[in-house]
Amino acid sequence: MASIGFGSKGIAGRTLQWLEHRLGLIQPLAQAATHPTPANNASWLYVFGSAATVLLILQVMTGILLGLVYSPSANEAWGSLQLLNHYAPLGWYLRALHGWGSNFMVAVVIIHLVQVFLFGAYKFPRELTWMVGVLLLLLTLGMAFTGQVLRFDQDAYWGLGIGASIVSRVPLVGAPLVHLLLGGPILGAATLSRFFALHVFVIPGLLLAGVGVHVWMVLRHGVSDWPMPGRIVTKATYEREYHELTDKTGIPFVPDAAWKDAVFAMAILFAVMACAFFFGPFGPGGPPDPTIIQTAPKPDAAFLWIFSVLSLLPPSLETPVILIAPVLIIAAMLLLPVFAAEGERHWARRPVAVLTLAIVAISLGIFTHLGTYTPWSPVMDAWASDPVPVKYLRNRTPLQCQGALVLQYKQCRNCHALDGAGGMRGPALDTVASRMTEDQMIRQVLQGGGNMPAYGNALSPAETKALVSFLVTLRNNYQAPAIDASRSLGTMVAGSSRPQQEQSGRLP
Repeated sequence: MASIGFGSKGIAGRTLQWLEHRLGLIQPLAQAATHPTPANNASWLYVFGSAATVLLILQVMTGILLGLVYSPSANEAWGSLQLLNHYAPLGWYLRALHGWGSNFMVAVVIIHLVQVFLFGAYKFPRELTWMVGVLLLLLTLGMAFTGQVLRFDQDAYWGLGIGASIVSRVPLVGAPLVHLLLGGPILGAATLSRFFALHVFVIPGLLLAGVGVHVWMVLRHGVSDWPMPGRIVTKATYEREYHELTDKTGIPFVPDAAWKDAVFAMAILFAVMACAFFFGPFGPGGPPDPTIIQTAPKPDAAFLWIFSVLSLLPPSLETPVILIAPVLIIAAMLLLPVFAAEGERHWARRPVAVLTLAIVAISLGIFTHLGTYTPWSPVMDAWASDPVPVKYLRNRTPLQCQGALVLQYKQCRNCHALDGAGGMRGPALDTVASRMTEDQMIRQVLQGGGNMPAYGNALSPAETKALVSFLVTLRNNYQAPAIDASRSLGTMVAGSSRPQQEQSGRLP
């Protein structure tokens, strides 16, 4: 029994000694794992970097398994995901793990970056560590976006078209970049292969390399100590003070500090598994169809704020904001430690940093929330089976009641709310008669406009007449019906001239 033990004289011990003699990796890895770290940073607020690394490993493992079934072909991609969702044993759960793992990874990386910013851990000598972290965040977002494209459903198809339109606006190199991404000037057979290569090979390779560099720099410079008010970072003294602190209060990272990282990482993994089990995978939605142009593609949660900002921008500002704002934001994040390498680290002594973080967080939250329900994100839950509320049918003529039936059967409430129920892509109809005249309603129904498609070919003249007859009754009792200002002005002018004409005797 002793011959197969784990001691230095057992088979396992001799095998480890043989490998160590030839590779020389075990001892450096052990030294790295047990490197001393200040006792004051063995905190639950320092666990997000390790959790992000564990989630990256999960993404790589589940991605490899998905790659065994997924077919990066425009004709077969959607079908291969249906195979995983409905026929492959636990294929749906594998897809769900990968999808929810992506969302959790984006969230954890962002939280980790926020924690580093709030703790001033980007200051000397960790400037390059911060810069690599910013690039890792961009790569993580790139993984999330290319993963959505690989679903290749209706949302992915049109979302990719929007992304290509944004890239095409880059001066001088816009068209070559579009050709590089799409494999041609438009979405074609080569497009999905390009994004498959990005998602499976290019971005993961850069991520793994970046994580390696990031971890190496953390080991080289140490984990930043807990920020204390009044402890100023200066290039002349910080490293000496840090090593003195480590020598005085240092504890080995493994196991004294790492157990919190391990517990938090396991909790995150269980959360991903639970979300995958209870909520299932993301999509795919309907198969991509370029002939369906009246659609409202919506990105995944990480990009909803961009979706909202672009939807709210006036057309004249789209190109300047798209081309300038991202460059300025990324440049500011990368250059932050260059201009703020020294000084206070504690958040209580850095009110500008705290205020900036609060403004950014609130703005992202508001725009993300807007992206879930605003007019460009229709709530398609008001089907023809939902009856028109009774209060809108009282004291109506037969023609107006027929219009209410048209409203219901033509599923107008997919996009328009009535009495608080229905879609939110278009404006609510409760007071539409106080905003639009009868002629304006007819023109809007037949010709469309804004987000609304034209229904001139979908409604007969009788249905249009009945529908508008019902709509003109929808206003509050205290609101006057809408009027045509131009006609009112003409009537006033004609009325004011009549007495003069009568006095001059020109009227009979």
